[in-house]
Amino acid sequence: MGTPDQPATAAIELTAVMHALSDDARLAVVRELACGGERPCGSFDLGVSKATASHHFRVLREAGITETRVDGKRRLLSLRREDLDARFPGLLTAVLTAATSNGAATAAPERVPA
Repeated sequence: MGTPDQPATAAIELTAVMHALSDDARLAVVRELACGGERPCGSFDLGVSKATASHHFRVLREAGITETRVDGKRRLLSLRREDLDARFPGLLTAVLTAATSNGAATAAPERVPA
């Protein structure tokens, strides 16, 4: 299992970052990573299926918000805060502050009935 593709710092696009951060589940992941550092993918309780969680992790990685490191059978997620701050100074701090003050991303999003 190789390291997943993720964009170089200079290739991180604002539109991709904003799109990735527009989802409550992905915003919750980013918020948890900002508070606690690197975590295994399986440690997030998003209230969604494994496939949906994997989709959210992929969107965050491809947008350049997170980095995925493979450690044996585990995939460890970390926030690319330095890269994001270098590319878009203050953006991540502003988004996380707004999400916290609005009460967003404080818990796993509710499931929508099928």
